Amino acid sequence: MTWLRNDHASRGRRLVMLLAVLMCGLTSLAAGTSRAAEPVKISRDDTALDLTPTTEIYTSQGEAFQVSTAAGADGIRRRIEVRASSENHQGDWAVFALANVSEEQLERVIVAPHFRLAKSKLFWPDLGSQRIIAITPSEGFALDRQPSDEADVFRITLNPGAVITFVAELATPNLPQIYLWEPNAYKDTVNAFTLYRGIVLGIAGLLAVFLTILFVVKGTSMLPAAAALAWAVLAYICVDFGFIDKLIGITTVDQRIWRAGAEVALASSLVIFLFTYLNLNRWHVHLGHATFAWVLGLGLLFGVAIYDPSIAAGIARLSFALTATAGIVLIVYLGFNRYDRAILLVPSWALILVWLFGGWLTVTGQLDNDIIQPALGGGLVLIVLLIGFTVMQHAFAGGAYQQGLFSDLERQALALSGSGDTVWDWDVARDRVVTSPDISVRLGLSPGTMHGPARNWLPRLHPDDRDRFRATLDVLLEHRKGRLNHEFRLRAEDGHFHWLQIRARPVLGSNGEVIRCVGTIVDVTEQKNSIDRLMQDAMHDNLTGLPNREVFLDRLQSVLALANDGDAIRPTVMAIDIDRYKQVNDSLGIAAGDNILIALTRRLRRLLKPQDTLARISGDEFGLILVSERDPAKVADFADAVSKAIMVPISFANREVILTASVGLVSWVDQQENAVGLLSDAELAMYRAKRAGGNRVEPFRPAFRTSGTDRLQLETDLRRAIERKELSIVYQPIVTLADGEIAGFEALMRWDHPKRGTIPPSEFIPIAESSDLIEPLGMFALERATSDLVEWERHTGHVPIFVSVNLSSAQLLSSELYNDVRSMLAKTQCEPNRIKLELTETVMMANPEQARLVLGKLKELGISLALDDFGTGYSSLVYLTRFPFDTIKLDRALVCAEGDKREVMLRSVVGMAREMEMTLVAEGVETDEAAKALADLGCQYGQSYLLGPPIGAESVQKLLRERFPLTKRA
Repeated sequence: MTWLRNDHASRGRRLVMLLAVLMCGLTSLAAGTSRAAEPVKISRDDTALDLTPTTEIYTSQGEAFQVSTAAGADGIRRRIEVRASSENHQGDWAVFALANVSEEQLERVIVAPHFRLAKSKLFWPDLGSQRIIAITPSEGFALDRQPSDEADVFRITLNPGAVITFVAELATPNLPQIYLWEPNAYKDTVNAFTLYRGIVLGIAGLLAVFLTILFVVKGTSMLPAAAALAWAVLAYICVDFGFIDKLIGITTVDQRIWRAGAEVALASSLVIFLFTYLNLNRWHVHLGHATFAWVLGLGLLFGVAIYDPSIAAGIARLSFALTATAGIVLIVYLGFNRYDRAILLVPSWALILVWLFGGWLTVTGQLDNDIIQPALGGGLVLIVLLIGFTVMQHAFAGGAYQQGLFSDLERQALALSGSGDTVWDWDVARDRVVTSPDISVRLGLSPGTMHGPARNWLPRLHPDDRDRFRATLDVLLEHRKGRLNHEFRLRAEDGHFHWLQIRARPVLGSNGEVIRCVGTIVDVTEQKNSIDRLMQDAMHDNLTGLPNREVFLDRLQSVLALANDGDAIRPTVMAIDIDRYKQVNDSLGIAAGDNILIALTRRLRRLLKPQDTLARISGDEFGLILVSERDPAKVADFADAVSKAIMVPISFANREVILTASVGLVSWVDQQENAVGLLSDAELAMYRAKRAGGNRVEPFRPAFRTSGTDRLQLETDLRRAIERKELSIVYQPIVTLADGEIAGFEALMRWDHPKRGTIPPSEFIPIAESSDLIEPLGMFALERATSDLVEWERHTGHVPIFVSVNLSSAQLLSSELYNDVRSMLAKTQCEPNRIKLELTETVMMANPEQARLVLGKLKELGISLALDDFGTGYSSLVYLTRFPFDTIKLDRALVCAEGDKREVMLRSVVGMAREMEMTLVAEGVETDEAAKALADLGCQYGQSYLLGPPIGAESVQKLLRERFPLTKRA
C-alpha cells in the first residue's frame, strides 16, 4: 500500500509539472513572448556601435509584448511585459540588450535614422519614416527622446556592470539602422555633416540660379533644360539633407512625398536635358513624340507620389537608369558620326554613369556606410557643374559675330526680295527656318506654317526626297563648308508637288561652327514637268507607265552585258500575252480593257524585286526580265505565280472578269545571244503556249524556230480534213476486270494525212483548240460515236455497253455545248445514259464555275461524266466534290506505279470511290496479275492494250456479235 501511495504521488507531481509547462506555453503564445537577446558589451572607449545586427525585430505581436531579459550579473533571466504607448502602434517591436563592462557610469544615445539610401531598394523603396515611438528598459523608466528632425534619438545612462534589455516600440516594421553613440561624438558628427551639407547646398543653389539667368540672357533651348536639371538636383538635395524641414514644417509622411517628388523631378529633367541638348528633334519627329510621352508619364508620377510615394520613387529610379543607358548609346552613335555636342557631353555622361553605378551599389546594400549618401548628393552637384560648363561653351560661342551678321542678312534679304526670289534662312543654333516672302502662302498653307524647325519640312517633302534633304543639311553642318544646291519636291495643300531649287551657303561663327545657312529658293515646277513629260513619252507606255519595247530591249542588253562578265547574273526573259483580251474589248469596251490592263500591271509589279523589269511590249503583251532568280525551279514557280496573279477575278461594272495568260520564257545560256533574239525566242514560246490552248507556261525550245510554218500548214490541212471527212474514229474496249466481259468503248480520233501519214491527236488537237476548229471536231467525234453505237445495236440487238468521248476545254466553255449535245441525241436517237463524257482536271481549271453549270445541265440529260487521268493533278479530290462525276479513270502512272505504297494508294482510291458510289476504270493495265489484283481491290473496269487495242467500228460490230450472240432478235 505504501508503494502504491508513493507511485500515485509521483504520477501526480509529474502531471502537475506537465500542466504547468502547458500553461506557460499557452500564456506565452497569448501574450507574445520572445526569447532573451544577447547583450552588447560597452566600454568607456566605445564611441559608436552599430546595434543593427544584434537587434531582433518582432512583427504583429499586438499591444502587449513579453520578452525574456538578458542574464544579469547574477546570471538570472527575467521576464518583462511592455505595452504600447501610442494608438498608431501596429504591434511591431525591437529588442536589444546592452552590458556596461566598465567600472564607471556611461552616458550614451541610441540613434535610429529616419531615412537611409543604403539598402532602400530599387523598386518600392523605403523612403523613410519615424522608426521608434518609445524605448522601455528592463530597469527603470522609459527613455527620454532627444530633439532631432532626421532620426529618433534617445539618451540612456548605464551603471557600472549593468546589463539592461531594451524593448523598442516601432512605428514601422522596417528598422534600417540603429546606432549607439557617445553623445559628444554624435554631436560632432552631426555638426560636420551640417557644414558639408551647407557647402553642397550653396553650390547647387548658385548653379541653379546662374543657369536660369543664363537662360534669360541667351534663349537657346539647352539652357532651360540645364537649368531645370539644376533646380531638380537642388530640390533633391534639400530633401535629402533635411533642409526642406527648415523652410516649411512637414511631417514624416509629407517628407516621403517630397522625397519621391524630388526623385521624379530629377528623372524628368534628365530626360528633357538629354533630348534638348543633343537636338534630337531636328529630324526625328517620332523620337520627339516618344520623349514627350516619356516626360508626360513621369509628370503623372507627381500625382502618384501623393498616394503611394514608394511606387513613384521606384519608377523614377528606373527611368533615371534607362535614361543614362539610352544616353550613352546615343552619345556613342552620334559621336562616331562626328556630332560635336555628343562628343562634348562624354565627360558629363561618364560621371553620370559612375554616379548611377554608385547609387545602385548603395540602394542594393553593397555599399553601406554613413558617408556614401551625402557623397552621392555632392556627386549630383558635380554633374550639374560639369554640364553647366558644357552648356556655357555652346551658349557663348560665336555670339558677337552672329549679332553683327543678322543685320547683314536682313539687308541681303531686302535686296533679294526685289528680284522676286524667296530668301531661305536657317538659324542653326535656334533650329528655325524662315522664308521671305513666306513660301507657305504659295503652297496654299496658313502663313508661317513652314517657319520653325527644319524637321517641319520633312512631312511636306516627297518621300523619295526626305533622306536626301536631311543628309544634305547634315553634311553641310559636318563639313562646315561648301554650297547647298539641291532640288526637291514639296507638297502643296491641294496635294500637288512643287519642284523647288534651293541654293544656299553656310555661315560660320567665331568658333568655326555653322550658325546660319542662307540662300534662295526658286520654283522650277514647270521646267521639271516639261522635261519629265518628254522623257516619259519617249521611254514609257502612256497607259500603264511601264517601260516600252525600246527601253525593255535596252535594259535587257545591259543585263546581258553584265551576264557575259561572270556567273552572278543569269537573266530569264518572259513574254506574257493575255488570252481572249480582244473579247474583253469587244464585250466591255476599250475603257474597260484599259482599266483591266492597269490592274494587271499592278498585280505583276507586286511580284517583282527591285532588280527585275516589267514592260509593255504591245497591246496585251508584257515583257519581263527576271534577274532575282536563277534556280530553274524557282523560275518555274515565279512563272506559275504570274499566271495565278492574272487569273484572279477582276470586278468591273458589277461583273467579274477572269482572264488567263500564255507565258513563254527563255533563260540566257548563249553568250552570243542579243536582246532582240532573246525576246524573239520568248515570244515564240508564248505563241506555242497560246496555240496549245493558252493558260500555260511554255519554256522555249530551239525547235520552235521552225515550227511556225509547219503549224500553219497543219492547221490548213486539218480544216480541209474536216471538210473532206478524212478523220476517223477507233474504239478501245473497256472490260469488266472480274470476268473479262466488254462493258464499253472509248472513242479515239485518228487522222490519216494524205502526205504525212498518221498524225497523233496530241499534235492536231492543240491546233484545233487554238483555232476555231475544236468545236466542229468535237461534235464530229460525239456524233460519230453515237451513230456507231446505234448502228451496232441495230445489227446485234440491245447490248449493255457505253461509249466514252473526250471533251476539250474549248467545248466546255462554249455556251452552245448543251444545246448541240441535246440536238445530236435527238438526231441519232441514242439513249443519253449510254454516252459518257470524259474530262481532265485542266479542262475544268480554265473556268470552274462555267464548267460546273454546263456539266450540271449535261448530267440532267442523263449523260454520264468521267474524270480522266485521275492521280496526276493536285486538285482531283476537290473536283470530285464540286462536279457531278460518276466515274473515275485511274491514270496509267498511278496504276503502274512501283513501290510498297502503290497498293496503299490504290486501296485508298478504291475505298473512296466505293463510299462516294462512283465507278472506277483503270488505264494501262499491263499484266493479267495486275488486272486480277485490281479486281480483288474492288476496281470494276480496266482499259489497256492488254485488254484490247483500239479497233474500227466494223471490228467492234463483229466483236459484239461474238460476245453477245443471243441478243439479236429476228
